Amino acid sequence: MKRELTGRHVLGIAILAFGTIIGVNLVLAYNAVRTFPGLETASSYIASQHFDRQRAAQQSLGWQASLEIEGGRAVLRILDRQGAGVFPETLTLQLRRPTHQRDDIRPALTPEAPGRWSAHADLAPGNWNADIEATDRDGTLFRQRLYLAVGQGD
Repeated sequence: MKRELTGRHVLGIAILAFGTIIGVNLVLAYNAVRTFPGLETASSYIASQHFDRQRAAQQSLGWQASLEIEGGRAVLRILDRQGAGVFPETLTLQLRRPTHQRDDIRPALTPEAPGRWSAHADLAPGNWNADIEATDRDGTLFRQRLYLAVGQGD
């Protein structure tokens, strides 16, 4: 027994199809807004006014930073132009997920050798940002963000 396709059937199919699409979009938009970690800076205009000056001062230091995750430990190295270890006045490391804040950690760095520090960092697999901030003895600020892929292609 065949049923006739009426205008009501077509309207019901259209409402169901568009309702599904709109519903999925609303769920995705809600989750995107709910998990957004927030702003990087309060005022991008003010930050941009200081950027060139800070970049030139940092480049004059000639420091190069690298970070490796070895057996649940983060190993940070900071070397100068000649490859010698650097002794900054202050040093912090923050390990963050690019997409959310719940796994963010600030491991306590322990000096091991000139220009080399380590800290406990048992990171879950995936992408991580490592934000390094150090201050030279003359007060020059050094900032660098390194990108890590933990447990991917090891």
